[in-house]
Amino acid sequence: QVQLVESGGGLVQAGGSLRLSCAVSGPTLSLYTMGWFRQGPGKEREFVAAIAWNGGRTVYADSVKGRFTISRDNAKKTGYLQMNNLKPEDTAVYYCAADRNVMRVSGVSIDYDYWGQGTQVTVSS
Repeated sequence: QVQLVESGGGLVQAGGSLRLSCAVSGPTLSLYTMGWFRQGPGKEREFVAAIAWNGGRTVYADSVKGRFTISRDNAKKTGYLQMNNLKPEDTAVYYCAADRNVMRVSGVSIDYDYWGQGTQVTVSS
């Protein structure tokens, strides 16, 4: 059974930075594409970023391009989301997810098989 646990959320002022981590237990992390999604208050869950199993390809939502960076360390079985120049509209619960189909780097939530419990990110203006 694969379990994902996010950490690193918190309260930060606009313009600040946070680094989210996603620790994966179970089979080797290299078996999965990893993604980050978020759900703001009163909003639908939306795609943030995704990374191929070997880090060779990354995909970002337009709203975070140039500010967020997704990465992974398969040896440590951990994924990361570095968030810089945070804005109040980035306030959301952030979820990491794993997709067993390593042939794709998807921004569609239904493509992901395993999900973490989420970590709250709040950006004050």
